[in-house]
Amino acid sequence: MNSKAITVAIIVGLLGLVIGFVTANSINRSEMNSLKMQAQTAAPANGAPQKPGESFTLDPEELKAKIAQADAAPDDFDFQKSLGGALYRYATMKKDTQLLDEAARILERANKLKPKDYAVIVDLGNAYFDSGFFKKDPAVMKMARTTYEKAIAEKPDDADVHADYALTFFLDDPPDLARAVVEFQKALKTNPKQERALQYLAQTYIRQGDFDKAKKTADELRGINANNEALPLLDSQIEKKTAQPIQ
Repeated sequence: MNSKAITVAIIVGLLGLVIGFVTANSINRSEMNSLKMQAQTAAPANGAPQKPGESFTLDPEELKAKIAQADAAPDDFDFQKSLGGALYRYATMKKDTQLLDEAARILERANKLKPKDYAVIVDLGNAYFDSGFFKKDPAVMKMARTTYEKAIAEKPDDADVHADYALTFFLDDPPDLARAVVEFQKALKTNPKQERALQYLAQTYIRQGDFDKAKKTADELRGINANNEALPLLDSQIEKKTAQPIQ
């Protein structure tokens, strides 16, 4: 069975409805980071549209069955890759650290089978990153960093991965803000419109107390997307000349 066929089988097995799985996999990395990394998020008004992932929940027993199926076929690379990637996305939307750890375990197995598969490397790095973020665990965040370094070695011009790599320094305990600036700038050299890199570069400057650079960077972000949801918080911090902690 080829990879595409396996993915379809997982879609049906996990959700029973194709549309649910499509929702999970259509969320890109920027949207995931937006869901979990806003320093402050206002509660939605009644009747407000749901964010991706809030509208469906998978049966825990179905999830256990699929994980057991992966464990029973440890040499099936396509199944490990497809299921691991799907679980990581779903677990991130649900902020389920236990399921994130299961996703990482399955992706680790896929990575051992094909160490050069770029999509697996990135998904594994993202699973570590999200787990480390939700748990506030610097050790797991460093695992994400190491994995992103492998991805960058394969594709140095992937600005999205480089932005996440930079975030591992921003979120470290204690944070390495100088290194974060360097890595965000590298991401922006590849893609000057990488919004996440601009957003957190501005936030890094705020945490360094360099509000002039923070304002310049926030204005660059505004020029690319005036509706970026991080702008009100960035503007408030710059105006008050104070940094708010990442929650």
